[in-house]
Amino acid sequence: QVQLVESGGGLVQPGGSLILSCAISGKRLDPYTMGWYRQAPGKQRELVAEISGGMMPNYVDSVKGRFTISRDNRKNIVSLQMNNLRPEDTAVYYCQGALGGNVYWGQGTQVTVSS
Repeated sequence: QVQLVESGGGLVQPGGSLILSCAISGKRLDPYTMGWYRQAPGKQRELVAEISGGMMPNYVDSVKGRFTISRDNRKNIVSLQMNNLRPEDTAVYYCQGALGGNVYWGQGTQVTVSS
């Protein structure tokens, strides 16, 4: 059984930082593309960042220069370093992966940016 479990969300002030982690079990991470999505209240879920099996990252414009996605294939973990957080980054963040032809989602972790 494949499971994706996110951690690291929380409440942070504007300008602060958080690191989200996604631990994958039941399937090897390599060589699949993994992504982080987010969904704010009343909005559609959007792709924030993704990283290919070849370590190539891709980011939505609104987070470029502030967020960094990484992966550790040996530990089967995908991370999202988020710096200079803004109130508009507030959302539930989800880890996602198309592992072996099936798409899997984590349960989500809440990130709230507020003073």
